[in-house]
Parts: sequence; structure tokens; C-alpha cells
Amino acid sequence: METALRHLSQQEQINFLLTNRIPRRALTQFIGWYSRIESPLLARLSIAAWKQFADLDLSEAERQEFSSVHACFTRRLKPDARPLDARPEVMVSPCDAVVGECGPIAGTTVFQAKGFPYEIGDLIPDAALQEKYRDGCYATLRLKSSMYHRFHAPVDCTVDEVRYISGDTWNVNPIALKRIEKLYCRNERAVVPLHDTATAGSICLVPVAAILVASMKFHCLPDELDLRSRGQNRIRCSASYSKGEEMGYFQHGSTIIVFATSNYALAEGIGQGQIIRMGQALMTDTSYAAPAPLPREAVSPTT
Repeated sequence: METALRHLSQQEQINFLLTNRIPRRALTQFIGWYSRIESPLLARLSIAAWKQFADLDLSEAERQEFSSVHACFTRRLKPDARPLDARPEVMVSPCDAVVGECGPIAGTTVFQAKGFPYEIGDLIPDAALQEKYRDGCYATLRLKSSMYHRFHAPVDCTVDEVRYISGDTWNVNPIALKRIEKLYCRNERAVVPLHDTATAGSICLVPVAAILVASMKFHCLPDELDLRSRGQNRIRCSASYSKGEEMGYFQHGSTIIVFATSNYALAEGIGQGQIIRMGQALMTDTSYAAPAPLPREAVSPTT
């Protein structure tokens, strides 16, 4: 047993070194350029190699042939591939993901991994937003490289701004999360406050970039957000989404952290390590009260 644990620790150390102790930004920019080369043959070869190292499944994809690796990364799915939980009290997952740390927020403290806490304010440099999610609920959703990379509205909502924060491109896999303190707070990320139009609560999505993926596309913005941006950018917009409607995509795969106000709690069965699909219940509004049934009209007796 001791030998097996030592071997596992050595494997994790090698993984960490290979995916982090390299020129992260340069490699990320190279992969961004390479993935957009328009060559069906190069795309087929690259995808075949990708399948050797990841559980890539394209059976749900709208198309099976791609002109570039980027087109495969950002593929759309067949209609109805992701059934939507339409219950009004339910917030659905905005993406396909592996559920990471999640649960109630302890004041304004959350976790990236066991023993690695961080403050909401370190991730979202806005005191008002940090206070809004005090004692609320959160869920960390990690998109593996092989997963569907588009993200969707978790509730009926409007968006009036996207805040883009420049940063690093550390790997966000569990091995790195156990080694790098406040990793999410170091990486490129966007802050997307959602104005929930169905409940009295509030939700914020924080897509976090990582090595090989530091490009995010929001349909409400004219341009992609990527490593060319510097510092904090507060970009105004005006968009309205129905629950399940597509909001944008990652170039490759990364993480979305979902923050919600205290009227939300994790949906039944949601826990760390679970695979969740876009459209499945992620959180539930515990304050939701179903509308009272309309009174039956008086029926006049027949004569």
C-alpha cells in the first residue's frame, strides 16, 4: 500500500511539473493559434491523437467532421441532447462538468480544494458582490478537455456587463488545486453577474481560464476575451436569456464557479466528483412558493 501511494504521489508530481512548470502563456497562445488552422486533414489527425489521451466522445455532436481543432473544441450538440429541467425553482447547470468543491458559503469563504480556502473578494474584486453572496451557496464546475465546451444560462436572466480580469494560466486539474494556493484567483477569468428574472435571488458565473484555454467567447460581446487583454475590463452589454439558452463557449475546457445568494441550496444528489450535464438541476431556490391555484368559477345550475 505504501509503495502504491508513493507511486501515485510521483505520478501527480510529474503531471504537475509537465502541465505547470512550462511557459504557460506561450504554450496557451500557440495552442490557440494551432487550433484555428483550417485543415480538415490536420483536424482529423489532431482529434485522433486527442482521443488517445482523453475520453472524447463525438456521438452527440451536431457534426462529425471538423475543419479545425477549434471547431471540434467548440462543437454544438444535436437538438435535444441536453434535456432541460424546466421547474421554475431550479437553477440548472450552465455546462457539462465534473462537480468540484461545492456547498454553503461560510461567510465569504469558499474552497478550491480541501485545506485551500479563498475569499470571494479575491476572485471577484468587488466588495458589493462579495457581500451579496455572503452565506450563500456555490458550486465549482470543471470542464474536462473532452467535454462539451459551451455554457448556457442557468435561469431566466439578463446580463448588463462582463468583467474580464487578466491573469495566469495555471492548470485547474485537482492535482494543481491541491498545490497552488488561491489558484482560481490567479488565473484569467470573467465575472458575469446574472439578474435572475424568475426569483428574488441573484447568481454570478465566474468562468476561469487555464493552460491551453485562455479564450472565452460571450455572445453578448463583439469580441473574444483572451490573453491579449490586460488588467480589469468592465464591459457593458445588454442581453436577455431564457433558461438553457446558449451564452458562449470556452476555446478548450476549463472551470465555471457558480455563486448564488442564500435562498439557494444544492439540488438533491449534487456532490463532489459527480458528472453533471448542462440542463440538469444544480441548485434549488428554497424560498420559492408555487403560485396558488386559481379559484374555480362558480357553475350555474342547469335549468
